[in-house]
Amino acid sequence: MSRFDGYFLRQLLVLFGFFTLVLVGVFWITRSVSLFDRVISGGQSAMVFLEFTALTLPTLIRTVMPMAVFAAAVYATNRLSRESELTVMLATGSSPWRLARAVVVFGVCAGLMMAVISVFLRPASLEQLERRQAEVAGDVTAQLLNEGEFMHPTEGVTVYIGRVDLDGTLHQVFVSDARDSENPASYSSNTAYLVNSGGNMNLVMVDGIALRLDKRGNTLSSTLFEDASYDISSMAENTEIGRRSLEATPTSELLNAQEDATALGWYSEGQVIEELHQRFSWITINIAVALVGYSALMLGSFSRFGLWPQIFSAFTILVLLEGFRGTVSPIVIADPALWLLLYLPSGIGIGISVVFLLIAGRPILRRRGRVTQIANTP
Repeated sequence: MSRFDGYFLRQLLVLFGFFTLVLVGVFWITRSVSLFDRVISGGQSAMVFLEFTALTLPTLIRTVMPMAVFAAAVYATNRLSRESELTVMLATGSSPWRLARAVVVFGVCAGLMMAVISVFLRPASLEQLERRQAEVAGDVTAQLLNEGEFMHPTEGVTVYIGRVDLDGTLHQVFVSDARDSENPASYSSNTAYLVNSGGNMNLVMVDGIALRLDKRGNTLSSTLFEDASYDISSMAENTEIGRRSLEATPTSELLNAQEDATALGWYSEGQVIEELHQRFSWITINIAVALVGYSALMLGSFSRFGLWPQIFSAFTILVLLEGFRGTVSPIVIADPALWLLLYLPSGIGIGISVVFLLIAGRPILRRRGRVTQIANTP
């Protein structure tokens, strides 16, 4: 690799890091607002929010990486062209193909980073995230310790707690249980405690009253009690931790399931094949968008005003490729034998880049076209 190739590659990597940080920051702020509200309102601490945010970062990075790669290729090529560095290299005999070596190396480096994220880190982080979400959903204590709010830990149950002391004592407690529609009941007490007994969580209420409505007999009975125990363990959401989503399944298991479709019985063969090859297609798309961003700008000649028409055309190609990627997934799910379609957007992008570099490498053809157009103008 020549000195110019190393210089060009450094420019691409620095800009790639910058655009990745900016895009991840923007998307992270957008998503973290709703996540923060959901986690904190569920009675969880800020540490749980930070843990959930960290576990979603691999998915977020995978989403923004192709955009960062494309932006770095376009920005670096445009800057080198505007500062006449590419013009000088072309004047010394270097062809656009020769100058594309740094872009190819950059695309391969981005693809390797994407391979680590898409194939290994993202499935592992999603698996851990789903496990922690199941644990948090089953943490009834955290769901109940919200002062001054009517909470619904499960369908048909309403809980209200007026005040929570530092020692865990609950005051002004009200519980409405309408899960049995024929005999709804409600309990209220001045003081209550959460007690863990034998793996079951009980709400022990002191000095209260219990009201029970018998709809069949149309009667309401009331009972004063000094203490009463109410089992709240059943309020925990029954989340099947063992049944992971397809996105959280390790790649090695997907490879085995590709050979044996019954290995993941709750997913179809098409879903398994689509998810597996989708992870690898993210690697190739990074190489394609890097070449598209570079080759489209090489079609333009030197201009102090930049290469805005070429930038716009490159962005249009990027949008079309991303749109096409979204249309092939349902086709592969319906017919797993067509899994090669998932790599078609990358192949189209690389093919377009080759055509652009062929045209850029033969400027005489473009000049002849302009001369012919001028000669035919009356």
